Amino acid sequence: MTDHDVADVEPLRERVTAFVRDRVFPCESGLDAGGPVAGDLRRRLRAEAREAGLWALPLPYELGGGGIPLLDYASLAEAEGASDHGPAALGSAPLLDVTMLSRHGSGRVRADCLPGLVSGDLRTCYAMTEPDTPGTEPALTATRAEPRPGGGWRVTGRKWFVSQAGDAALVTVLARTSGAAGDRDGLSLFLVPTTSPGFRVVRELPVLGSAGQYEIAFDHVDVDEDQLVGEAGRALAVAGERLQLGRTLRALRWVGQAQRAFDLLCGRAVARQGARGRLADRQLVQQHVFEALLALRTTRPLVHEALALVAEGCDAHVEVGLAKTAAARTLQDVADRAVQVFGAAGLGPDTPLPALFRTGRTARILDGPDELHVSSVARRVLRSREGSAVTPA
Repeated sequence: MTDHDVADVEPLRERVTAFVRDRVFPCESGLDAGGPVAGDLRRRLRAEAREAGLWALPLPYELGGGGIPLLDYASLAEAEGASDHGPAALGSAPLLDVTMLSRHGSGRVRADCLPGLVSGDLRTCYAMTEPDTPGTEPALTATRAEPRPGGGWRVTGRKWFVSQAGDAALVTVLARTSGAAGDRDGLSLFLVPTTSPGFRVVRELPVLGSAGQYEIAFDHVDVDEDQLVGEAGRALAVAGERLQLGRTLRALRWVGQAQRAFDLLCGRAVARQGARGRLADRQLVQQHVFEALLALRTTRPLVHEALALVAEGCDAHVEVGLAKTAAARTLQDVADRAVQVFGAAGLGPDTPLPALFRTGRTARILDGPDELHVSSVARRVLRSREGSAVTPA
């Protein structure tokens, strides 16, 4: 059941676009700075989103969300994602956690957490990467969870580059519960309150000068049995499901940011006058416009194809790998071209281009570096061709 029909999605996209442009864009510098000011801005924007009827659009209707189906949400995700802060301001940021806990959380966890996630009163984070372990090899996870006398588990380890850990109430942590390093079985996911004794935020890790990432530690943190997410020892199945949806959603948002950079590029080219006329009349600037548009037009269909397969529950490893890599590259490329057309103004604080370029550059590492996706996709494609090689005539 949903309070929106498919026919309503395009007008809804226009409203989301206007909200992000008129309400979120002007607050970006304050939100980027973090601290109490950012918290006040977030609360104000969330109240405005609820008032505008745009709150939590892809989250379950029965929990207070908009109930928009995933495929219909795709164009809204682009519009929200034009700002890094759009999904949080509009209440769609918890979609991954709500999906994961709805499918794999215990009854108590679902009852205690899902309403707060959808309302925005409960903030969560996801901790998988470790300081001394390659993030692309979760089977080497060093964080451990030992069985606790009397039931439950005791978690010890360290994670880093954990988004939003500074003010999260809950963290989902990947830990080894059995087996040896390198075993794909024996890994489990736990939902841990950040108020638990032994949990601490070690430090903030600015990424190219931007706040929001953290290193965290678990020092013999006790968790109850029903805080296990999914089955013990089968975390990679749950994590893989989450990653496919997460990578695709982020790719949609990166396309939205690339579109924003493209619009800025074109606006500058048309408006900027020099001694020899408009920038728009110069062939090298026209080439930037063409290449940026080509990147956008070829990337968007890849991302939507991946989302369609993820929404259907199909194996989408190849499509998600292509979409994630293409979207990250496109955002960095289009933002770079826009900076070039703006010149020195594109390097300073008066445009969002430095932030867009930073997001594009980090996107090529976060959620798996380009090299991981290139190798993974190529291996899958080549395996599918084994036994069917064509001999040259």
